[in-house]
Amino acid sequence: MESYLIIDNQAIPAGSAKTFRRHSPANDSLASTSAAATVEDARAAVESCASAFTEWSATAPAERRNILLEAADLLDQRADALIEQMRLETGASLPWSRFNARLASDMLREAAGLTTQIKGEVIPSNKPGTLSLAIRRPAGVVVSIAPWNAPIILAVRSFSTALACGNTVVLKASELSAGTQYLLAQIMVDAGLPPGVLNFLTNAPADSAAIAEAMISHPAVRRVNFTGSTRTGRQVAATCAKYLKPVLLELGGKAPMIVLADAEIDHAVRAAFFGSYMHYGQICMSTERIVIVESIADQFAEKMAIKAADLPAGDPAENNASPGTMIDKASCDRTQQLIDDAVGKGALLRVTGHVQGAVMGPSLLDYVTPDMDIYHEESFGPVVSIIRVKDYEQAIRVANDTEYGLSSSIFTADVSLALKLAQRLDFGCCHINGPTVFDEAQAPIGGMKSSGYGRFGGLPGIHEFTEVQWVSVEDPTQSYPI
Repeated sequence: MESYLIIDNQAIPAGSAKTFRRHSPANDSLASTSAAATVEDARAAVESCASAFTEWSATAPAERRNILLEAADLLDQRADALIEQMRLETGASLPWSRFNARLASDMLREAAGLTTQIKGEVIPSNKPGTLSLAIRRPAGVVVSIAPWNAPIILAVRSFSTALACGNTVVLKASELSAGTQYLLAQIMVDAGLPPGVLNFLTNAPADSAAIAEAMISHPAVRRVNFTGSTRTGRQVAATCAKYLKPVLLELGGKAPMIVLADAEIDHAVRAAFFGSYMHYGQICMSTERIVIVESIADQFAEKMAIKAADLPAGDPAENNASPGTMIDKASCDRTQQLIDDAVGKGALLRVTGHVQGAVMGPSLLDYVTPDMDIYHEESFGPVVSIIRVKDYEQAIRVANDTEYGLSSSIFTADVSLALKLAQRLDFGCCHINGPTVFDEAQAPIGGMKSSGYGRFGGLPGIHEFTEVQWVSVEDPTQSYPI
């Protein structure tokens, strides 16, 4: 398919007329041809949003709500086209692509409900006759930078609450899923957004940094949000700091799943299997470390190995049971290097994932220790490490022994203990007796440490995309000390 820039609700080519191509990681077929925006295009998109902001920010909540609800309905109606394009561009499985479409429409409906939840407060004043108010108001133009790994969910999340709060948005698509996100932007236009409220940019990979800085540096931009790798997130944060722009970051993860001695092993194995290998581990919340008490580790590892060895690997277009492909062969190679390093340092490779092109079967490592690269580095691939510990105290120390802090989980029959332990885990999410991969439209998703800061979703999302202004109404006849 061909995708274009969308500025003022018009689908247009790049100013330079240049394009770039995306090939399927599954079979190298052409997946999309997209407009390669210039810096001038990026500035034009921001200026269009700035012009639209005054009217959109004054739009009644009911009108914003109705547009977001219409967008959710359109997304449901066009889900098949979105799913097909997502699978072509990213090699995603059918279940993962369907989940993207379903959760994204939920997010639009949840954002619609937030339009009437943007509230301030009355502040008691010490000055007689004074009404003191804290008012939440839209921030202005928002730059939203979306990734490829959940291209429908994470694009919608990047702009839905911002629009609900009365902001205008420039959505910068991932170069790896530009066609998918173009279809999504077109849905928002067709749902009735006025011109300039949501503009859409795609750019060639080599131009990404320049396009991002051109937008972030623009005086009209008041908020930035980015979802992606910690390495790129640091660069975005540095650029935002340079121009004093607040930024919401949701970055990489190294999610631990703690399994205590009293856990129901079969349930824990199923959760670990899903959390580790769904979408080939290319989810920021993927289970990367199984931190397990030694007394049950052998039994758990044997059951996990049987399931992992049984998982088919191949082109998801030919086998719906496959969890998909990696985004490219280079990602397979990097994951394999981490596996080889661990085995070379004494880890037991219980299951070996066959590699062919961008297809990489599941791998399971046991007896992983801190001297191995995979203990610390995010693999973002279909491999999970088993780390054995003596008790829950050591489990907490090992789980927290990472620069990342996005998602975590605990499996135990003692929920009371798990609730206490959750408070000691330095992760933005902790799921008790559930997988590390869990997302809901109304939940406050975000990380700690090198997994970023700020929260998408629910009322915390409103706080990210609004400014607080203090307004006082005073007695004009009051006296003054001078």
